[in-house]
Amino acid sequence: QVQLVESGGGLVQAGGSLRLSCAASGRTFSSYFMGWFRQAPGKEREFVAAISASAFIINYADSVKGRFTISRDNAKNTVYLQMNGLKPEDTAVYYCAAGFIGRPTMRDPLNYDYWGQGTQVTVSS
Repeated sequence: QVQLVESGGGLVQAGGSLRLSCAASGRTFSSYFMGWFRQAPGKEREFVAAISASAFIINYADSVKGRFTISRDNAKNTVYLQMNGLKPEDTAVYYCAAGFIGRPTMRDPLNYDYWGQGTQVTVSS
């Protein structure tokens, strides 16, 4: 079992920055690839970014490439999402998720086994 707790969300003006953190419980954190997804009101949950267990492979959605950076610290059981140049369309609840290694893709939410409760990010114009 892995429990995930996100933090770092909040209200920020367009162009600003936020850093989300996701702390994982358990001793097998390094066995999971980690992802960030987001869901805006009335929309489906969408992929944002993902990082492999070793951090060797990183994926980003086109909409955040060049603005967001995902990273992980396996010693601290934590994954981060640094968000710069925020836009109003980035407003959503952000979720972190953990998927056991061996899945074919990190972009599909169906390949994730554990989810956090989400943290709200609101970007004002």
